[in-house]
Amino acid sequence: MAAARRELEQLKASAEQRRLARADSFRVALVGYTNAGKSSIMRQLTGSDALVEDRPFATLGTTVRQLSPPATPAVLVADTVGFIHRLPHALVASFHSTLSEAREAWLLLHVADAADPAFRSQIRVTEQVLADIGAAETPALLLLNKADRLGREERDALAREHPGALLMSALDHRDADALRARIEAFFAQHLVEQTVSIPYDRHGVLAELRDRLQVVREEYGDAVSVTVRGTPEALGKLAARLSGG
Repeated sequence: MAAARRELEQLKASAEQRRLARADSFRVALVGYTNAGKSSIMRQLTGSDALVEDRPFATLGTTVRQLSPPATPAVLVADTVGFIHRLPHALVASFHSTLSEAREAWLLLHVADAADPAFRSQIRVTEQVLADIGAAETPALLLLNKADRLGREERDALAREHPGALLMSALDHRDADALRARIEAFFAQHLVEQTVSIPYDRHGVLAELRDRLQVVREEYGDAVSVTVRGTPEALGKLAARLSGG
């Protein structure tokens, strides 16, 4: 417990700086009961070497990686610490600091082990923790993981019980592709389209624009007229750069 507490305190020290650096990106947070398979899903979505281990608190910190292949605008995926029932009081404050990713995420991926007979109560534990940290209103997609361990009738029953959920296996690349499509469709709703005029001598701005925003079309005349899609925040920063000379 003492070692875990020290590690968590070290991890949260640089969290604020990391969050500021990622302010222009879409953010997704994997949340759920411990050992539900969050880190395995993380590996499928990002190609990262996230730790996969069958024990509580195997992941104490928050691993953040970019969706792979990269999306535009960037989508960052965070793998948070696994939840448990009756979290030891001495760790509550430290765990809440690592779960700031959940509070600040645009979308939560709530992972549950559908093959565990207790998964319904584990879902309730996760929902309660999210409420405790102020993330109850954040949009969430329920991922009923390890569905490959279930029979057809069990899968059909779960699909009826949770019609908005995604039944999947973290080991199946097709399921990971289906999840990625759901993530991209969610964020597409938040993009705004705008046309900006960029002087030819501002090629640095043009390169940055192509990297951070979706380019719908480009037209060339006295300047480069570019129609882009991005978040209101990113478009606001682009306008500020152009007006700043």
